[in-house]
Amino acid sequence: MISLPKHLALALSVTFLAFSPVAQAATLGQKAGLDRAHDPLSLNSSVALVADADSHEVLYAKNPHAVLPIASITKLMTVVVTLEANLDLDERIRITSEDIDTYKNTHSRLRPGQEFSRRELIHLALMASENRAASALGRSYPGGMEACVAQMNKRSRQLGMTSTNFEESTGLSVNNRSSANDLARMVMHAQRFNLIRQFSTDPEAQVQSASGTVFNFRNTNRLVRAGDWDIALQKTGFINEAGRCLVMQAKVGERNLVIVLLDALGSAARFKDAERIRRFVSPVSDQRIR
Repeated sequence: MISLPKHLALALSVTFLAFSPVAQAATLGQKAGLDRAHDPLSLNSSVALVADADSHEVLYAKNPHAVLPIASITKLMTVVVTLEANLDLDERIRITSEDIDTYKNTHSRLRPGQEFSRRELIHLALMASENRAASALGRSYPGGMEACVAQMNKRSRQLGMTSTNFEESTGLSVNNRSSANDLARMVMHAQRFNLIRQFSTDPEAQVQSASGTVFNFRNTNRLVRAGDWDIALQKTGFINEAGRCLVMQAKVGERNLVIVLLDALGSAARFKDAERIRRFVSPVSDQRIR
């Protein structure tokens, strides 16, 4: 047997560890066994719902009543209550230390002391899933974050979202939870707002702080950036407990669909699931699965 020098053996060991795949911890849905449900489409997502947005006919469902963390899908409701409050979209809002993520310690390029218009914060929250933008929207709501969250929960009840609970405005909290059935209701309501449809489907955007710093952001949904989907509204989400999440309203063939996908493993999994759903709804499609 060949014996390597101690320093070389250590270097090879470190290199091996650096390139060895790290298994992702099981999501709450997987811990509950939701991924083992009967699923003819073999979706990666543990929860799925596909419905016709016009007739409300359910075309496909997998664990649609399961209540799970929804991550940044939360931001849709944050923006809904902000717009329904008829707040000044041009008002400048300062990012503060209160907007720093203490749940997951996620990174943000928006720094305390920088100012952006409420319109820009909405844009970044929807398109780029910017957590400090969503936090600032909740904090600047009349009455502060507590009032914003109370209104988010009130609106969800009014919309018939009986399995939904919001704890804060970003989705970083594991206690922001909902079901696919409830989220389909939220998507149907959110699509009534032109600004939500526009901002959530912009491939990229540029904003400038009051001090002149320019920020470039791109959409977190690669299906939007690819440009071969007809998407009217979308929102992505991710925290470890929730897995990869996606909600969309999109036209497939002649049908306007609401698609909800929760609890997928892997950054591309939810988008591959969306492609499978597109083939299922419109079998003549020759779009390949990415």
